[in-house]
Amino acid sequence: MREIILLNVTGKDHPGLTAALTGVLADHGVNILDVGQAVIHDHLSLGMLLEIPPQAQSGPVVKDLLFQAHQLGLQINFTPIEEEAYEHWVGLQGKQRYIVTLLGRKLTATTIAHVAQVVSKHDLNIDSITRLSGRFSLRSANPHRRACVEFTVRGETDDLTALRQDLLEISSRDEVDVAFQADDLYRRNRRLIVFDMDSTLIQVEVIDELAKAAGVGEAVAEITEAAMRGEIDFNESFRRRMALLKGLDESVLEGIAERLPITEGAERLISNLKRLGYQVGILSGGFNYFASHLQKKLGVDFFSANALDIQDGKLTGEVTGEIVDGAKKAELMQEMARDLGISLEQVIAVGDGANDLPMLSLAGLGVAFHAKPLVRENARHAISTLGLDGILYLLGVRDREVR
Repeated sequence: MREIILLNVTGKDHPGLTAALTGVLADHGVNILDVGQAVIHDHLSLGMLLEIPPQAQSGPVVKDLLFQAHQLGLQINFTPIEEEAYEHWVGLQGKQRYIVTLLGRKLTATTIAHVAQVVSKHDLNIDSITRLSGRFSLRSANPHRRACVEFTVRGETDDLTALRQDLLEISSRDEVDVAFQADDLYRRNRRLIVFDMDSTLIQVEVIDELAKAAGVGEAVAEITEAAMRGEIDFNESFRRRMALLKGLDESVLEGIAERLPITEGAERLISNLKRLGYQVGILSGGFNYFASHLQKKLGVDFFSANALDIQDGKLTGEVTGEIVDGAKKAELMQEMARDLGISLEQVIAVGDGANDLPMLSLAGLGVAFHAKPLVRENARHAISTLGLDGILYLLGVRDREVR
């Protein structure tokens, strides 16, 4: 008669433990139906689901395992599993799987409890929890430290929209970011990332910097903020702001370009995605002059932005060609995906303003980065606590894998 036993092993970790225990099982011809192992702070937790073949008996297997565990200084427990219970468990493997990523500067038990409660409320079960961030010292006051864990969850839920809303409330309440996405092939096979430029790749709005140089900073900033909140149509706001820059000397552009503050994590993110074979683009409602500067500095592959109209060394207050607004960004992103021969599911789009929502909604992974409330609420994913390199966690990349 077939016997199925759940084996749980705990104790201080050191090399050779798994080899010794599985060696005992091998001597008895045992089959391993499932196995999982984790080590936290040098403490081992190992589980194995064992099938004792009909020609063997569980008694000698258990006896030899107990002896080996004693020799190794481990605690060991055995739980018999009914075959019907095992077959029911096997039948659950077709259930949809999702990834919940929890990231911030620090993670508290309260936040993890909130995430677990939401998952349970929506009839999902947590299969595993994995730390993606590196270890950090409690003695180091690093304001840019990162903390991230990834939950693998399984099950069928009736209302994904309500689930996402509950997770968004955790983000607002606990000052962390919580991302929810399907655990599918596309998540591990993205090939293109496109960024908005102003207030995304860089920490300023270039048009505001130009306005300061022209002495109309407050007037332009007020229009910019209204546009970012979605209160004014982008094209209308853009024309209004550009008109205020008429007569600005071309010579100020170089100085502004040299002083552009790069957003935290941008260089780390882009360099590692390039290493993984990603194409990287900038789709901006800003200006070509500054996008070109960032292309050289960050190793971006291509960009599309507005071209300033300059005559006799002065800005005319207009741009040449079609204005790059939200609809144009989405169109350009789709063209890039077609040119690369990839689906939109393989595209990541990152932006902060209302005019970024069209491309964020089309991309397989659309991330609202340090965005206004309207944008956060309408995007599927948002990062507000970390730098741009937090996107690596959404792809399942661990700190130890990053250069």
